Amino acid sequence: MSVITIGIEQLEVGMYVLEIAEQRAGTVQIKSRGRVTSQAAIDELKRKGILRVVIETDVESGNSTSSQALPIHQHLETTVPLTDELARAEKLYQQGLKIQGSLYKAIQNGTQFDDYVPREFSTALVGSLDRNPDALLLMTKIREKDSYLLEHSLNVGILLANFARYLGLEEEEIERLAYSGLLHDLGKIKVDDAILHKPGRLTDGEMEEMKKHVTYGVEFLHQMRIDETLIKWVSEHHERLDGLGYPSQLSADQITRQGRMLAIVDMYDALTADRCYKPGMSSQKALQILLKDSKDKLDQGLLQQFIRCMGIYPVGSLVELSNNKVALVIKQNDKQPLRPCVRVFYSTAGNHYLPPKEVNLATDDRIKIDKAVVASDYNIDINRFFHESVLP
Repeated sequence: MSVITIGIEQLEVGMYVLEIAEQRAGTVQIKSRGRVTSQAAIDELKRKGILRVVIETDVESGNSTSSQALPIHQHLETTVPLTDELARAEKLYQQGLKIQGSLYKAIQNGTQFDDYVPREFSTALVGSLDRNPDALLLMTKIREKDSYLLEHSLNVGILLANFARYLGLEEEEIERLAYSGLLHDLGKIKVDDAILHKPGRLTDGEMEEMKKHVTYGVEFLHQMRIDETLIKWVSEHHERLDGLGYPSQLSADQITRQGRMLAIVDMYDALTADRCYKPGMSSQKALQILLKDSKDKLDQGLLQQFIRCMGIYPVGSLVELSNNKVALVIKQNDKQPLRPCVRVFYSTAGNHYLPPKEVNLATDDRIKIDKAVVASDYNIDINRFFHESVLP
């Protein structure tokens, strides 16, 4: 079962509501589970003060632009405890940032780069995910506002490999997808910083220059003699099923499954990333936007599976609990996706940090998640918390 919380304005006829997530003050006596059969039912929910609902997301049938027939492994056993894998994951993540820096420097200087190092790193990355994926998934949440380019490509590699594992793909393809994630945005180093980091809307001319980053990157990958298949995947990460993407305006079946996967993960990480000019949004809100705004652009079958892979409250995301405390999600509960394992560390009532305490919400009925939040909502220094209370 795949579930996600959406605003009442996003609720549509045909969706299946599991429960009420948020309502205005007071008690609303309504049936909170069932399929929405009419607009009148939605209007009634609005009238009674319902603000957000939890829905089960179903893959639509008969959609020729969706990847339906894919193997799914919803639960992958870990072989190493999280505390043991975190130390290795932190070193691996720092190594990945250095490799990314070297790649960007090579393209900036027009020099060759031996791809043996990033290929071997991709193999090591997948090895860590195989042992315990939660460790590297947590690492993707440590953000430095001035390191977006490096972090984004590394995070896309991690998230894409984790998605591929979830789909049950072969190990070699998972490693190649991880590598394509590392490579996908190299061309941005040749785009002017003023355009890359502009806080407002880009002009038409600036947007055209921004779009060139795909071509710049592909040219560099050819110079590096990267495998043509990987180059094709990278070249497609801004293509869209409706043919309105770039640089080649490919549509539907012209875009590979791997290119479609890369497009989803690239958008998701971009939405959740902190930038020098704005904080990232919550994972939950990012998934809502992908669902709402991409019906004709992203592969809906793959998108639904990506949501299942990440979970309604992804590992590394922050949530506010019903006891006025903020917690970090550290592990999914497959049988109860709305009640993950969390590490409580901040009081919203007193606006202060707390001694970290792990709570399995699946076994503690006294507490529930009220909503997803981001660190900036409470001026939380999330990097400080990670280094003091999460990393070994």
